Amino acid sequence: MAKRRRFVRQPRPEPGPDLTAWYAHPGALFLGGNDVQLLPGGDSLFPAMVAAIESARHDVWLATYIFHEDDAARRVAEALAAAGRRGVRVRVVVDGFGSRADLPALRRWWQGEPVALAVFRPIDRWYSWFQPGQFRRLHHKLCVVDGEIGFVGGINIIDDRIDLRHGVDEVPRLDFAVALRGPVVLPIEQTARAMWTRAAFGHDWREEVKVLARSARPVQSARRLLRRLRITPPRKDLLPGMLDNLPVRCAFVVRDNLRQRNAIENSYIEAFQRARERIDLVSPYFYPGRLFRRTLREATRRGVKVRLLLQGKLDYRIAGLAASVMYDELLSQGVRIFEYTPAFLHAKVGIVDDDWATVGSSNIDPLSLLLNLEANAIVSDAGFNRELTAHFEQALALSREVTAAPVPRGWWAALRRGLVAWGALVYLRMAGITRPY
Repeated sequence: MAKRRRFVRQPRPEPGPDLTAWYAHPGALFLGGNDVQLLPGGDSLFPAMVAAIESARHDVWLATYIFHEDDAARRVAEALAAAGRRGVRVRVVVDGFGSRADLPALRRWWQGEPVALAVFRPIDRWYSWFQPGQFRRLHHKLCVVDGEIGFVGGINIIDDRIDLRHGVDEVPRLDFAVALRGPVVLPIEQTARAMWTRAAFGHDWREEVKVLARSARPVQSARRLLRRLRITPPRKDLLPGMLDNLPVRCAFVVRDNLRQRNAIENSYIEAFQRARERIDLVSPYFYPGRLFRRTLREATRRGVKVRLLLQGKLDYRIAGLAASVMYDELLSQGVRIFEYTPAFLHAKVGIVDDDWATVGSSNIDPLSLLLNLEANAIVSDAGFNRELTAHFEQALALSREVTAAPVPRGWWAALRRGLVAWGALVYLRMAGITRPY
């Protein structure tokens, strides 16, 4: 009888200052002392992620909407399995809808391997579709290694040339992620851990309860955090700027159904309100609410240049219809609209002036802003802003500009917009959302 293998995990070093108060903060809590690297597409993300996993000593947490069965994803899966065999604690959580078709492959890849897989809101029975909360999906794309490096963005674990609805494309889709080091990694890890615990209740629950207990002291914890880091609370007219004298200031924001229901949308709106020169947005699914549109309108009236990069090659026709019904309103307010045509667009990016940029999983539509669990990184750094802007301008040069709404004005345009609004309302009501959007 073969002797059972024993995996010896090295003790993890004690963490630095307790930064769990980030969750109690109502918006983006910026921390200095970070390094950030832009990763355009899976061809950049996956090698960086695999290299980090291969050097892991203690633990790897990964949360993703889609973990597909393809060669690029398999390389990530093999790196996770190899880390587990070295004694690294490996925890992976995938969404039960986004990864539903790929779960058999994941279980086959990791059969007998020390990789723990949890499924967020699985849909494995016919009645699963009727369980409460099935409209609210795990849309994160997060990976954290040893609490030292975190990956955040819009890229699922799937080859950029594969589309689940349309097959293989020669040109990779447009998408982005970032690799982060520094204090901002801790809230990313806490979020990935929380998703694991939520999907696999009973695993690691003692440790997670301690984290949540510390985070549940909103005002006191936030004030202690500020004092410990010797940070002066910011003025109300600014985002919470912290440690300005250190390299890169970053914030990690989530959208959940607890304390952070509006954190991502509010971060966008606050940045728009401070914009002086430009606002550049990239979103494949664009159907913003009234407050979002009003803030953009007020920005254009101040002379701010607003540009939108949306899908030109549609993966879902309903998504293209939802965005197009907004064209007439946006164009009349001076917003420039471009449609990206070389490949599918999946990036979720925002750039404001020269010192604010966000990359993450959140679209600008009701599913992301009101329902799904989302995560974005916000970076306040001129160098990062220039690099992301260069990619934006490059994509814009390959796109077609929309100069007129796709349908004439009048009753037909009003009917189209009304039908889209009614459909969105019905969907949100079915999901339990009653507040206006």
